[in-house]
Amino acid sequence: MMLIGSHVSGKAPLAGSRERGAEIIQFFLSNPQSWKKPVPRPDADELRASDIGLYAHAPYLVNVGSPNNRVRIPSRKILADTIAAAAEIGMRGVVVHGGHLGEDEDRTVGYERWRKALDSVESTVLILIENTAGGSHAVLREVDYYGPLWEVVGDYNVGVCLDTCHAWAAGENLETIVERVTAATGRIDLMHCNDSRDPHDSRRDRHANLGAGEIPEELLIGVVREAGAPVIVETPGEAVDQAADLAWLRSRFD
Repeated sequence: MMLIGSHVSGKAPLAGSRERGAEIIQFFLSNPQSWKKPVPRPDADELRASDIGLYAHAPYLVNVGSPNNRVRIPSRKILADTIAAAAEIGMRGVVVHGGHLGEDEDRTVGYERWRKALDSVESTVLILIENTAGGSHAVLREVDYYGPLWEVVGDYNVGVCLDTCHAWAAGENLETIVERVTAATGRIDLMHCNDSRDPHDSRRDRHANLGAGEIPEELLIGVVREAGAPVIVETPGEAVDQAADLAWLRSRFD
């Protein structure tokens, strides 16, 4: 049975799951716009005891592919701190974006920087590397780059988080994307099922509620069905809006 859930506030994540009817949840363990490490959680025991599947999203600042060591080194540190905090409460995975290179750098440099980042992390929690929507120097704007990345990092504790809005915005063919990603990596561990406010190949990462955006329903549902992985929605609005998105998804798989 497919597990379906939502991104929620990290302040009261289990309450957020109940409000949305979520079977799994994703939340930040620290400020997503800060390098500060996560602090111990007062609800740690409750989270560990819960039957809700837990995922973390690393801060948005993380870019282990950056040519700037003032970004790259803190990125490695906060990623390691986030993974440690996730392990402490029994999370299933930590989602992190593939990152971006310098303008004149070959993409292989980014793969090597990922290897060095993973060498610096002790991880019992799966590190879920996510495709990105735009940027000509992104490590994973094109999902076909998962293949060469996996040749370098595939033996580490890594997995794939595939985002539908990012893929649509990046100009990907959603009819073949699951086949191509699984051929390259052997896996898709988590889906981010988000509609898009913008046309195909817009390079804009602007999420829409399911069925209210530009991605044709048959493509959106087709990707989720073929991937067969747990699903998180990161859609706009309050709990009631995301609960409606979860109901929309579940109705397509009844």
